[in-house]
Amino acid sequence: MADEAETQAGAIGAPDAQLSTPGAKLRAAREAQGLSIQDVATRTRIAVRQLEAVERDDYAALPGIPYAVGFARAYARAVDLDEVEIAAEVRHGVHNSDIGANRYEAFEPVDPARVPSRALAWTAALIVVVLIAGFTIWRTQLLTPPTAEEIAQDKQEAIAARPAGVAPAAPVVQTVVFTAVDDVWLRIVDEAGERLKDGTLKKGESFTLPAEAKGPTILTGRPQALTVTVGGKTIPPLGAPDRTISDVPVSAAALLARAAETPAVPGAAPAATAPARTPAPRPAQRPTAAAPSAANGQIAGQPGGLSVPLPAAPAPAAGGAAGTQP
Repeated sequence: MADEAETQAGAIGAPDAQLSTPGAKLRAAREAQGLSIQDVATRTRIAVRQLEAVERDDYAALPGIPYAVGFARAYARAVDLDEVEIAAEVRHGVHNSDIGANRYEAFEPVDPARVPSRALAWTAALIVVVLIAGFTIWRTQLLTPPTAEEIAQDKQEAIAARPAGVAPAAPVVQTVVFTAVDDVWLRIVDEAGERLKDGTLKKGESFTLPAEAKGPTILTGRPQALTVTVGGKTIPPLGAPDRTISDVPVSAAALLARAAETPAVPGAAPAATAPARTPAPRPAQRPTAAAPSAANGQIAGQPGGLSVPLPAAPAPAAGGAAGTQP
């Protein structure tokens, strides 16, 4: 009889002993609500294998002490148990076990149920990437120097917007543009020897001289193949056709000075230097009689063909005289 009573007492006390662990309490609460382990995993967003480890009180199968405590709190909240009490029991059970002696972590993670979803994490990462790309583009545009055309256009707009009668604060930078009317090779360098342009300029192509270039000069063998403008004003050719030019200054100031020079034309008389002369009228010539030729023997000793004025004589007398000569 005594053995039978002890057996009954042990059978009654076994379930109570099993419910003394936090894992057993969580499993019992889940089964009481008719939930499966998968239902709890859906609610807590914790893997099934990790929930099963919590139910078995197998904390060594979990990533660490903080995860064990956090998973147990989320499990307790899903099955309407006191999460603070369950967390305290899990922490106490872990520290009293071998895992607690070998592994100790001084912090607890946040509630796994409150960890943001994967879609939210990807959205946040995409927003960060867009912000970084926008900042990079803005920074690049901020550090990129303006081109010569942009500088000239800004200054022209500033001049147009200036009220009438206001003197300009600084001279306007004239833009120098080289346009090829035919394929031409050229080299343009500054005073430091740096090549600003070196190569063939195809027909119809243009090259704008940098506004900051100092002392630029040009070298080319076909100056007639280039049209040079300064601020839109055409400059005379830089040299004779098909004759190599070297070290010719091509700054805006030098080209404008070249255009201001008027080439002198050799042998050209100044305009209106003397009034035009009117030729004097020639006197009218007196009519002369035709002289007889020497062949007829009219006059001896005179050169042939000379005409000498003679007194008028009757025709018969003149003819008789001619006939009496031997």
